[in-house]
Amino acid sequence: MSNFQRKLLKWFDSHARELPWRINRDPYRIWLSEVMLQQTTVAAVIGYFDRFVTKFPTLVSLAAAEEADVLLLWQGLGYYSRARNLHRAAKILVNEHNGKFPEDPEIFSKLPGIGRYMLGAILSQAFEQRLPIVEANTRRVYVRLLSRFDLDLDSREGQVWLWQTATDLLPRKRIGDFNQALMELGATLCRPQPLCEECPVSKECLAYQSGLQDQLPLSRKKKEFEQVQTVTLVIEDQGKFLLRQIGPGGRWARLWEFPQRTIEPEETEAEACRKLLEELGIRAQIGKEITQIRYGVTRFKIQMTALEAELTGRAIAREDFRWLLPGEWADHPLSTPMRKLAEILRNPRQLRLF
Repeated sequence: MSNFQRKLLKWFDSHARELPWRINRDPYRIWLSEVMLQQTTVAAVIGYFDRFVTKFPTLVSLAAAEEADVLLLWQGLGYYSRARNLHRAAKILVNEHNGKFPEDPEIFSKLPGIGRYMLGAILSQAFEQRLPIVEANTRRVYVRLLSRFDLDLDSREGQVWLWQTATDLLPRKRIGDFNQALMELGATLCRPQPLCEECPVSKECLAYQSGLQDQLPLSRKKKEFEQVQTVTLVIEDQGKFLLRQIGPGGRWARLWEFPQRTIEPEETEAEACRKLLEELGIRAQIGKEITQIRYGVTRFKIQMTALEAELTGRAIAREDFRWLLPGEWADHPLSTPMRKLAEILRNPRQLRLF
């Protein structure tokens, strides 16, 4: 074992954060935590993880659940395709693998939602498979450790180098702990503004030895965002409000929403409202603006304008429609912007621009 490997593991043994998925090597808990942690911070995940394993403590219980119940527990965590893939994969594991996690990387990689990082993270931690990991925190560690200024890490060449470096660094024993230690180091010390004086492997770090750690990784190009405007109708009829289930496909598939539509270029807000009502097959009188909610989704910056609408004719009965009292909204999974709107409607005193 190299000095780097030995020092990092010794540091991890005494400094590892106490996290609920680290209490044992249960593949189910490791898998669930890794899915939740994608694009999400540890602090945000802990509460969701605890609630999820309380409701679905085993792989079998998750596979037997209704998708709506899974999405409801995931509500607010975002990236809902993660929850749908998790549920689908649980069903496959129960139906095709007798409820057991396959240790074979080739078999495991065919499950929904399992990419190269997930494969290495889960199988190394659960089964000591000698598989590497590359994610946001470990990228920083690798590029600083070897002081690489000549690579675009997002290029094909950069990706090949990152994965080869991650593979070359792996020890022969304690592989799961080592991968966790790399992530822990990146998350707590080798941060964008690094704490090198506290780092257990600073003597092995070429960037630190050259005083260049603050310059790596090289800055990425800033994202360019596309501005999008949407209109959302809060349609009321005798104290009940219309919620529509979003169809399959897309980020918020099968969640519920107050009906909305994107305002197309050269289209007015009024025209968008009229087209939305036609799409719904509903006659309603558009009222005043309730609020505007601004949020970002990948490369889009979205401004959602919510308007009152009062039903003036009979609504067509549809499977994707539900007329609900405010007290019933909590039983239906909503996206984060729709949850904000629901909270405003339940508590009008909170009305403000978001």
